[in-house]
Amino acid sequence: MLYIVIAAGLTLFFATTLLIVIFERRSSAEARLLDAVQGIKPIVVAPAFKPAAILTEISSATERVRRIVGITDTTSAARQLALAGYRQHYQVEIFYAVRLLLPAITAILISLFVHSDVIFWFIVGTIFAYYIPDLYVSRLIRQRRERVRLGLPDALDLLAICMEAGLGLDQALMRVGAELKDNHPDLSDEFNLISLEQRAGTPRIEAWRHTAERTKLEIISSFVSMLVQTDKFGTPISKALAVFSDSLRIQRRQKAEELAAKTTIKMVFPLVFFIFPSMFIVLLAPAFLSIIRNLQSLF
Repeated sequence: MLYIVIAAGLTLFFATTLLIVIFERRSSAEARLLDAVQGIKPIVVAPAFKPAAILTEISSATERVRRIVGITDTTSAARQLALAGYRQHYQVEIFYAVRLLLPAITAILISLFVHSDVIFWFIVGTIFAYYIPDLYVSRLIRQRRERVRLGLPDALDLLAICMEAGLGLDQALMRVGAELKDNHPDLSDEFNLISLEQRAGTPRIEAWRHTAERTKLEIISSFVSMLVQTDKFGTPISKALAVFSDSLRIQRRQKAEELAAKTTIKMVFPLVFFIFPSMFIVLLAPAFLSIIRNLQSLF
């Protein structure tokens, strides 16, 4: 009972303090606004909270620690994070911060909670914790590629519609990138990067090839080959886009049918090891017990 009273008192104290702070800030803000309206004092706006500035400071500190440890080349990690959709400099430093801190935290936890075979678990735990960020980034890359693959047919349909309405390929690409921002943000990001590269002077085919290199998807490479052929032979791009999007939808349907056909084989193992034994116990156990009881009565 005493602990409940103490907990309730502390909760009431912190809630009252929080409400006082909120109302004091609100009243002070209203007073500054009233003074500004009356011409007494100018409006003084507090600096906005900027998470990017905090992340930049953390990344600068992480960069110094990383260089002290001896890690100077971040090209590979930056390329992997770019494939996952993270292209800011501070995101690379946060990745290295997690990679350096996670083994240390794992070693501390092992030393506190493990009391037998400490050296073995220390080595295994720290090595596994060091590679956890790489495994997580690889998983993010696979998920992003799958989202791009699933959203590409819709994007090509929108491109074909925009080009049939009179827009050029570059203008249609910008329009589709803006329209897909909510439903397919990864694909919208790639389209915006293509537009930015073309504005910087990169040829259209090269910009699309850079996208194929970033995503490492076969359908993007096929799409780039289709653009090269239409540009070479003078085929209307809108018709080629419509045909290509239809072929992608057929491939997606065939992939779904293939996965559905595999489910029958995948269901064999849970049926054999989990469902069938339970059914055998329920159906045969009463008969087995009755047979044993009858045999005991005979002897």
